[in-house]
Amino acid sequence: MSHVGVGPRAVMRSVAFLTAGVLAVPALAGCSSEDPSGKPLAAQDVAAAARARVADGGTLRWAVDSVPDTLNAFQSDADATTARVAQAVLPSLYRMDERGRPVRNPDYLESAKVVETEPKQVVVYKLNQQAVWSDGREIGAADFAAQWRALSGKDTAYWTARNAGYDRIEKIERGANDLEVKVTFDRPYADWKSLFTPLYPKEVTGTPDAFNDGARRGIEVTAGPFTVKKVDTKADEVVLTGNPRWWGEPAKLDKIVLRAVPRDERVSELVAGELDLAEIDPDTAEQVARAAAPRDAGTGTPLMGPDGTPAPGSGVSALPGPQGGSAARALRSWAIANGSDEEAAEEEILAREKRRKAEAKAERRRKALSGFEVRKSLEPAYTQLALNGAEGPLADERVRRAVARALDREKLAEAVLKPLGLPAEPVGSHLALSGQPAYADGSGALGEQDAKEARALLADAGWVPGGPVKKSEDGEKAAGAEKSEDDEDGKKSDGGDEGTYIVGEEGKSGEDGKDGEDGKDTDGKNKDDGEGGREEGEDTGGTDQESGEKHSSGKNTAQGGAPGAYAPKGTAAPAGAAAAPVAKDGKALTLRFVLPSGPGSQALRTVADRISDMLEKIGIGTEITKVPDESYFKDHVASGEYDLALYSWPASAFPATDARPIYAKPVPAADGSLNVAQNYTRVGTDQVDQLFDQAMGTLDEGKARDLLRKADSRIWAAAGSVPLYQRPQLVAARENLANAGAFGFETPVYEDMGFLKKGARGAEASASPAR
Repeated sequence: MSHVGVGPRAVMRSVAFLTAGVLAVPALAGCSSEDPSGKPLAAQDVAAAARARVADGGTLRWAVDSVPDTLNAFQSDADATTARVAQAVLPSLYRMDERGRPVRNPDYLESAKVVETEPKQVVVYKLNQQAVWSDGREIGAADFAAQWRALSGKDTAYWTARNAGYDRIEKIERGANDLEVKVTFDRPYADWKSLFTPLYPKEVTGTPDAFNDGARRGIEVTAGPFTVKKVDTKADEVVLTGNPRWWGEPAKLDKIVLRAVPRDERVSELVAGELDLAEIDPDTAEQVARAAAPRDAGTGTPLMGPDGTPAPGSGVSALPGPQGGSAARALRSWAIANGSDEEAAEEEILAREKRRKAEAKAERRRKALSGFEVRKSLEPAYTQLALNGAEGPLADERVRRAVARALDREKLAEAVLKPLGLPAEPVGSHLALSGQPAYADGSGALGEQDAKEARALLADAGWVPGGPVKKSEDGEKAAGAEKSEDDEDGKKSDGGDEGTYIVGEEGKSGEDGKDGEDGKDTDGKNKDDGEGGREEGEDTGGTDQESGEKHSSGKNTAQGGAPGAYAPKGTAAPAGAAAAPVAKDGKALTLRFVLPSGPGSQALRTVADRISDMLEKIGIGTEITKVPDESYFKDHVASGEYDLALYSWPASAFPATDARPIYAKPVPAADGSLNVAQNYTRVGTDQVDQLFDQAMGTLDEGKARDLLRKADSRIWAAAGSVPLYQRPQLVAARENLANAGAFGFETPVYEDMGFLKKGARGAEASASPAR
């Protein structure tokens, strides 16, 4: 499964990347009984333009999360920037289309077919006769063979992250001519299209030394529209320039500069004019939208509709509080400044000067941001709730199912996506997203949200309301995972935090631009005091960084209640009220919900807080423990030190291969430890493993889809994880930048990116990834 649609599978399933409610969701628009895969919930948003409308030349300054430690996508420390570079400079035999399906890339492949199935599967690749490496050598069988030997797993001298698929190859040889490559498999392999993307030259994969060290800080021989000019760790950037030996459509841009810019600094860099393209958080997206909105010629403020909300088409969300109060404030200020109270007048004059400077600064900021627009879609990745089934209460499938059936996934999806104007559909599959061939809503295997049934499941497992709770000598009185020594705190979430943690992106600051839960740095000072920060008087409190939803504490507060006023005895509790806590063997059922504490995790913590509220209604308590970002995954999720956790998995075009290690049944290792692969919930069954193996070994695509859907239903039934929602993707792009932005499922077409010609409009024609 690939994160954010930016990278080759080699990165996304590398060891480094590895890093419920209304569970039967309504039928998706476009679905039918014949095609349960549906349609993508959101299209890509890249300001598509025909190449004729794009000017030649220019430099694209593109914010990324890091300068990669390696440019070898098959190594364990490869990251999303590694993948982005590989897409631009190396052969991709297949690329993803708008529905997340692999499609042949004609720049490299004339055809690729399974020509034999008995006695062995044989695939013949016919290469584009113009395809050459940047040193002039033809791409051929020698490159395929060298990559196979490096990734087959047979030679441990190669430091590879994975060998899935390559370990099924028996031999590679030249076909009828130099343009044909013949690959023979020793076992049938359904996902053969996943192989050799990216394809490295034999100079990189031919020997262990070259593979391990030769492509970490550069790639001398490439074969894409761009080539790597330099990796500058001091300037925190990777510079790509046009490849003069590229045989396809020539790159429109002269140069692409991938700059490592922390998420919370991107708005400052946009204001300073240092970036052209950057993935941003909802708060920054709101600022960009306001700057670009239609404005009143007299006041310079965004145009408002008759109800005091932003005018249609302004791209600005509704503002809290009454509108039109500025005139009254100005009149009051004038009265004070010209009144008889000299001390008050002097203070007001100073305040007016301060406001004038702030307004001038805000106007400069607005003008700087007005040249950008927000492009939005949904990432090919979903956020899930993971339930650790290794030990404790969640080792009981009935308790896991109760947790899952307490969740209103539809409300959780709406909370994150609806404020952003994105489709808010809960994800119905662990193995694919809506629109992908393997997708089908399998949540019915678990059952719909039902608090009564959830409580019945708990009771069946021995957890009953109002049970006696014994307090031990050390104060322990709740069942659940034990706290580790490096936990920062352990308390019920106070809400007000948004963000989503993605496995393998421990260094990524997330979807927000804040340094703390209150919008302040750790020293208590307001951050961004410069041009990039917020202006005086702007609403800064309580913005969910993933969803953009405004809130104060994340909790619903009762209004109108009088202290000391109580309902008569026997009055039914209001709908949604918390249930009596459940207990068993003298211990209350309290689950430890582990979350990262960093500034990029606000959305995750708000979602966790809402989940906690839902669980409270069936008598389950949660203890939210915030831990340092750097230890969250390694020391908690991967090591099993949690009961509940939130993180995201990317979607894959090849789930039979890529999803198997995530859901495979853990097995004992030789040293007595448990080998969980990537199954961090520790929940798996032999039947699921068999279904994956069968899907991987059949060349009948329809049969493979059916097997994967059966596997997904059984994963739902085991309740080891609960898919919640597809992740939002928000990108700030310069208005005249074409064919770049929120890519959704589709692989970027780097040679088509560029700046529109003067006077050209980009929406009249679209670029095609397969010309």
